[in-house]
Amino acid sequence: MAAETSLKDQMLAAVPHLRAFAISLSGSVDRADDLVQSALLKGLDNLDKFQPGTSMQAWLFTILRNDFLTQARKSKREVEDPEGAWAEKVAVMPEQGARLDFTDMLAALSKLPVDQREALLLVAAEGLSYEEAAKICGTNIGTIKSRINRARSRLAEFLNFDAQDDLGPDRLVKAALFMHSGP
Repeated sequence: MAAETSLKDQMLAAVPHLRAFAISLSGSVDRADDLVQSALLKGLDNLDKFQPGTSMQAWLFTILRNDFLTQARKSKREVEDPEGAWAEKVAVMPEQGARLDFTDMLAALSKLPVDQREALLLVAAEGLSYEEAAKICGTNIGTIKSRINRARSRLAEFLNFDAQDDLGPDRLVKAALFMHSGP
């Protein structure tokens, strides 16, 4: 117990030196205090690994320096974003809602007449032009536009959409219901 107390006394004696070293590394008193506290806690947790007869101060300096370098490497990968603008751009929508929306969309699509479903899928899902869809379906562009318009209206009814705002952020649902809905 006396040897352990002596080690703790050595740790306490090293604190001012650790603090000065941490300030010189970090350039910030607050960050330096955090580094010293972390080094002391890690030192206490690993006191059994300290080699008696060696310098406690040097050992704690090594712990502090390693902690500082680890934090510096981590901070290089981090993007400062105090306003949350970057995080907002990379936000990912939860999958469960999209999966349920997809299931609902498939059910609604299956209720459409075949000619409307075919026209809508060719243009909205496959990205074909009205002209290309008309050729595939063996009809004219006006008929394709009419079928797509009716299909979108029916889907909106089946899915209980009152306005475009009800669709949320799902681009595929918006595309199926509103893309190319002009003349």
